[in-house]
Amino acid sequence: MRPRPGRWRPSGPRRGRRPVAWLVPTVVAGLALAGVAAGFPLPGRPAAVAGAAGEAVTGRLLHEGRPVAGVRIAVRAADGTRVGAGSSGRDGVFRVPVPGPGTYRVALDVATLPDGVGLRDPARRVLPAVVVQPGQEKFVIFALGGPGGTGALTKPSTARRLANLTASGLRFGLIIGLCALGLTLVYGTTGLVNFAHGELITFGAIVAWYLNAWGLPLVGAAVLATAAGGLLGGVLERGLWRPLRARRTGNVALMVVSIGLALTARNVYLLVFSGNPRAYADYAAQRPWELGPLQIVPKSVAAIAVSVAVLGGTAWWLARSRTGTATRAVSDDPELAEASGIDSGRILLVVWVLGTALAGLGGVILGLTQAVQWDLGLRLLLLTFAAVVVGGLGSPVGAMAGGLVIGLASELSTYWIATDFKDVVALLTLIVVLLVRPQGILGLRERVA
Repeated sequence: MRPRPGRWRPSGPRRGRRPVAWLVPTVVAGLALAGVAAGFPLPGRPAAVAGAAGEAVTGRLLHEGRPVAGVRIAVRAADGTRVGAGSSGRDGVFRVPVPGPGTYRVALDVATLPDGVGLRDPARRVLPAVVVQPGQEKFVIFALGGPGGTGALTKPSTARRLANLTASGLRFGLIIGLCALGLTLVYGTTGLVNFAHGELITFGAIVAWYLNAWGLPLVGAAVLATAAGGLLGGVLERGLWRPLRARRTGNVALMVVSIGLALTARNVYLLVFSGNPRAYADYAAQRPWELGPLQIVPKSVAAIAVSVAVLGGTAWWLARSRTGTATRAVSDDPELAEASGIDSGRILLVVWVLGTALAGLGGVILGLTQAVQWDLGLRLLLLTFAAVVVGGLGSPVGAMAGGLVIGLASELSTYWIATDFKDVVALLTLIVVLLVRPQGILGLRERVA
């Protein structure tokens, strides 16, 4: 039977009648990941990760960007019983194990502070109600300020604050751009609005966290997590989306399927990773670099450099390579691309692999600057959609530009308003851009008959 006018199906043999052949390895892989995270005795699982690391109170002491060593921290239970104590190391980091979850009293011994260093707020020498959740290392903050504990502190200059916020916005915008690029590639070639894209972001961060916890350096863990994200995208395309398209499932139904997939994946992450935020073992504490008014840690510089390189490489690939040209052709007119001899089925597979790999890499970098959580991608999904719309639907370069606009607007807004409202500013930016340019920054204006 010939396809109806206006509809498109992938080239090559029709494989939609046997989706089980692709769903079986998908289920097996999912069970393997769940077994690893839940602690089942899978082959090759390191003993160090099989058990929980234990609850603890941790933190880092910095004064004017420099670590403060030798400061004593004491922890007591709610009833006053002494639990333990520790001192900050050369990197300013301290960690005091506690016997279990509960509420603790954490105190800093001001007598052990170096000469010329004091608490910004002397009343904050004791934190009376620090809640430690099961399996959590609770991070606490003792803000160090002026000399001798007087609390005097020089307020950062406007230039320093704006420089730091701009760097933070650039980093955050590039991460959003990575995730938005993967989302817009899928939308441009298939027309699917993938609500499970946030879970693909989380997948990369969680895989990298486990690999890093097993002892693999974070750089290697990031590479493998990105590859695992691409592999997952390929499996989903061949095992789920292609059979559904072969059955002529409409885009609205596919969108509902993506919502169900997102809910399922999210709850699996919560089950196997638990609700506690966790940080990578590498680069947890770094001394910031002073670059004029800018103060930035090396891992942020690395995140910006990697994001720029990947986004630039992807843009070059789309513009110059044969596969990239074929991808743009399929996005512009699938039926004409088919008639020109382009294997659209292969192109869609490449797009899904690349799009989910970019999402996974975005999750890894986001986990480097924040804590890894089971809902990490969900909290970024709305801003990713905003970046796609701001840049122009279906425009890969527009998605990158939209990510930068959203990231810079949200971070710079915290100079004037509370941090809790920065996502609101990002969405207001979306509204303003659409009022001025409805097709987005780099979108094409369409003629409506």
